[in-house]
Amino acid sequence: MDVDETAQYNDSNRAFLQAFLARGSLTFKEARPILAAIFTAYEGKQTRPQDVSEGDFNSYVSAANDAISPFDLSIRSTLSQHDRTRIYALVNTTSDPITQLATTHTADEISFLKRLLDAMFETFNTTQQEVMAINSMQAVRLHKPSGGRLNETQNGSATQESEGQGLTMVGAEKMLKDLVQEGWFEKSTAGFYSLSARALIELEHYLLSTYNVMDEDEEMDERERRQDKVKLCAACKEIVTIGQRCPKKNCPCRIHNICTEGLFKAQNAKRCPSCKTQWTGADFVGEKAVTTTEAYLRGRRRSGAGGGPRQPGGRGRREVVEADEEEEESDAEEEE
Repeated sequence: MDVDETAQYNDSNRAFLQAFLARGSLTFKEARPILAAIFTAYEGKQTRPQDVSEGDFNSYVSAANDAISPFDLSIRSTLSQHDRTRIYALVNTTSDPITQLATTHTADEISFLKRLLDAMFETFNTTQQEVMAINSMQAVRLHKPSGGRLNETQNGSATQESEGQGLTMVGAEKMLKDLVQEGWFEKSTAGFYSLSARALIELEHYLLSTYNVMDEDEEMDERERRQDKVKLCAACKEIVTIGQRCPKKNCPCRIHNICTEGLFKAQNAKRCPSCKTQWTGADFVGEKAVTTTEAYLRGRRRSGAGGGPRQPGGRGRREVVEADEEEEESDAEEEE
């Protein structure tokens, strides 16, 4: 279908925007049946999803952007870190996305979310292993604040509430499912939770300002003082939580898997764009930083005996049961 870009904003545009608002994010593939249904209803003749062109979709996105811009909203896009699918997300350009979540979640749930982010970008994001993901067991263990203390990031800003009782383990599991259903988290087949493309678009400023800081030691040069936990792709300049890293541990160069081919295409030999070290393609960012290790694979082989695989920061099943029992006993004593 050909869309007249000069046409007046009408009910079909409003229907598309309403569908976008309900979902939070869209791909062209997901938008085609939506637009087909809108065109069918608005024009009174059958339109099939395959009849909807990318030009149709782009024109409706552009019209929606013009309509929502006075309300400090914008539709932005990024490429999926898994493939080259372009994902469009609705972003509030003024308020903190974490604050926006408070309209649909309790204070304890927001506090839990912040602890999950701290775990992803601090605890499980080290020089040795940049995982930036968390498995179910590790996540549920964060259901309560650690001793009621503030958890400070590198720049000293508190990212965890000092008050509140936290969540029950069941409540934490439900919150994880809600975050996946709402499009903030995605869960891999290996059971790791990580930020979705939509979350990376909306939380980009929060992540960069919270976890990337300058060391206060003025005797160090500027490069040494930078402590960037959240790194950008050397090719597309967007956040990398799934991809490859330079084999040289102290080199900050990171590249999305989907960006490596284009970046190295003109090179005779694959070398790091930053330090010129030979690029192996076997040094990973994301859950593969864990799942490709011998320790993880050995744990997987043993898991048939009933002791699940161990992962950084995780515990065996028996330890978790014992820890849970101890926690319940402690809580009971406090109530008495």
